[in-house]
Amino acid sequence: MLIKETGIDGLIIIEPKVFNDDRGYFFESYSKQKFNDLNLNIDFIQDNESFSSFGVIRGLHYQLEPYAQTKLLRVVSGKILDVAVDLRRHSPTFGKYYAIELSSDNKLQFLIPKGFAHGLSVLSDTVIVNYKCDNYYNKESEGGISYADPELGIDWKIAKDLAIVSEKDNILPELKDAVFNF
Repeated sequence: MLIKETGIDGLIIIEPKVFNDDRGYFFESYSKQKFNDLNLNIDFIQDNESFSSFGVIRGLHYQLEPYAQTKLLRVVSGKILDVAVDLRRHSPTFGKYYAIELSSDNKLQFLIPKGFAHGLSVLSDTVIVNYKCDNYYNKESEGGISYADPELGIDWKIAKDLAIVSEKDNILPELKDAVFNF
């Protein structure tokens, strides 16, 4: 398991060791012991999975403290652009984002700590995304930022006329108007 830095403290990419042969492949998608050995002492308590079609943009979402979540994401099938925005007010990278393509081909995983907004866009016909969380979802602590915030300037790799965005996500505020407590 290799760790790759993103330039934003705490936000990392994990590249698992993949064993390929003529039958297919095998890899450990998660090992608490290996994470602990890398000083990634996270107590994941829930796994989630989502299915989406090309053009779907989800996010940018977060949960307020004390219900904030660390997430470990990977793609089971297909390809996404995964985005994390630093919302930690005292961070030198506050308001900056990092984007990475995650796919079933590259098998990369994205570790997004508490204090970040998260979103994704679907770049393949369909996608299945699996992610672990270290805290349970709490509806009252939901927060979000507009995926189209011009200050962030995120290129979601989806033409505007092909984007599929929920009503809820379409009315999220820009970062300058968002409420968060990180």
